[in-house]
Amino acid sequence: MRIGDFKETYTSDEAVFRTPTVRFWIGVLLGALLIFPFIAGDYLLYMANLVGVAIVAAVGLNILTGFAGQISLGHAAFVGIGGYTAAILATRLDLPFLLCLPLSGISAAFFGMIVGGPSMRMKGLYLCIATLAAQVIFEFVFVHWESMTGGIRGINLPSPTVFGIALDNEFKFYFVTLSVVIITVTAARNIFRTRVGRAFIAIRDRDISAELMGINLFKYKMYAFGVSSFIAGIAGCLWVNFLKTVTPEHFPLIESIRYLAMIIVGGLGSVLGAIYGAVFMTLVPELLKNLLGLLAHQFPTAMSYLFPMQEVVFGLLIVVFLVLEPHGLAEIWRRVKDYFRLWPFQH
Repeated sequence: MRIGDFKETYTSDEAVFRTPTVRFWIGVLLGALLIFPFIAGDYLLYMANLVGVAIVAAVGLNILTGFAGQISLGHAAFVGIGGYTAAILATRLDLPFLLCLPLSGISAAFFGMIVGGPSMRMKGLYLCIATLAAQVIFEFVFVHWESMTGGIRGINLPSPTVFGIALDNEFKFYFVTLSVVIITVTAARNIFRTRVGRAFIAIRDRDISAELMGINLFKYKMYAFGVSSFIAGIAGCLWVNFLKTVTPEHFPLIESIRYLAMIIVGGLGSVLGAIYGAVFMTLVPELLKNLLGLLAHQFPTAMSYLFPMQEVVFGLLIVVFLVLEPHGLAEIWRRVKDYFRLWPFQH
């Protein structure tokens, strides 16, 4: 029985995967993810790509809200900025996908830092309202700047290519999505081993104390908005290239609430929590759709309640997890692991 993890060197203390057991299971997981597309059908691959995009977006929001403590209701707008940037660059400038990906993140980061500017003087509910205003403003721009965004008709994209390979189906796009997810998750975990990441956490826990310790609140809050929006822009680029179209309907306020629900259900301030929440909250609508599909034989109008039911379920899940398990699925999984690791001893 393992009773603890004791480090004797700084190198071992700073390792991302700290024990051989963790490294083994990470290898098993990566192997399973690489094998998955060869045995899965088109529907499962479609869902896997959606889950991957949701993970990237949720990790970005968790950096801002979960680690830096800055509440945002405008995350979908930054995903949308990345998506529209990718669409415009691909269709008007004919730039390759691998160049559109970072440029979409940079574009979203630029606007994210503009929105984050007032965070020095606002926090809590007031900052939440400011990000909500940004969401509404960007939604208006997406709809009415028709010469650039295509208005409600949106923009249709060609199939992206990577090293001459056209990503024209779910199977090929899966490997791009998986690569971006791995890079994003690894980068996010490493951010919090740096001075910047620790400054985020200090600001979240007590901003006045952080300032007294010499942390520049404005600078690090802007960093948080910039990093979060950059990752959101990457997610937007992935999403629109997977769907091969972008319209304002993809980035409404309810989408921002869905991202917020992901990190609350998964666990605020946890990269793994963002992953768990993204998987869970992406699969919930599909489970509802299948359930209503079964009920449609007895109730022909059941499918018409799908969208309002999604909103109700998202709201209920947020309330239930906030009340019963504020640390989310990540904490539940930690307790399960501890139970089996320490069994049969009580703790």
